[in-house]
Amino acid sequence: GKSTLYNALSNCSIPAENFPFCTIDPNSTRVNVPDERFDWLVDHHKPKSVVQPYLEIVDIAGLVKGAAGGAGLGNAFLSHIKAVDGIIHVMRAFD
Repeated sequence: GKSTLYNALSNCSIPAENFPFCTIDPNSTRVNVPDERFDWLVDHHKPKSVVQPYLEIVDIAGLVKGAAGGAGLGNAFLSHIKAVDGIIHVMRAFD
């Protein structure tokens, strides 16, 4: 789910397999965020330089049972989470 969402948002094609630790090292990419308000500001204020707005998306491995005790990526997961400004929480829901 997380890597599939990452691929959809970023137009990338990282592996999105259904097995633990398909993602070990974080994948990161920048996605342009088109905004008419930004374009309006640029047109009206004529800045010396223009930096288009973007969102940096990072796909990290998920938690596994026992992660608090060091199972899985353990502390590496925590360092990856600590490095981001926001989180999109992807959950599985089955009937």
